[in-house]
Amino acid sequence: MKRNASAHWEGSLKEGKGTVSTESGVLSEQQYSFKTRFEDGNGTNPEELLGAAHAGCFSMALSMILGESDHVPDSIDTKASVTLTEADGGFEISAIHFDVTATIPGIDQAKFLEAANTAKMNCPVSKALKSDITMDIHLEN
Repeated sequence: MKRNASAHWEGSLKEGKGTVSTESGVLSEQQYSFKTRFEDGNGTNPEELLGAAHAGCFSMALSMILGESDHVPDSIDTKASVTLTEADGGFEISAIHFDVTATIPGIDQAKFLEAANTAKMNCPVSKALKSDITMDIHLEN
């Protein structure tokens, strides 16, 4: 399975603007800019989108792990806080923190923590953040 998303950017960093879109159409030319990333502008930003993807991936992985031990959750709510910090003359995502609230009949805290830690380490988005990134480039002049 392969899913696609795209970004289009025009102009300089601070004055420019861009859009992001997904193959599914959930995002269709959603606006982003310097203001939406570093100030209080209207639109989205890469860190917010990464947080949503990671929270969704984690929640599904946790549901799977719990289900494998016959603890099907009634609900899992995950908030991902993505921290962008300035370091060495540039920016980096320095942390992602999950705040997880779940209703799971018949499970104790220790088993829930074990399942959550397994999901955190093994969901595909967590793994992607540790993977090699490749690219093809094409210059049009």
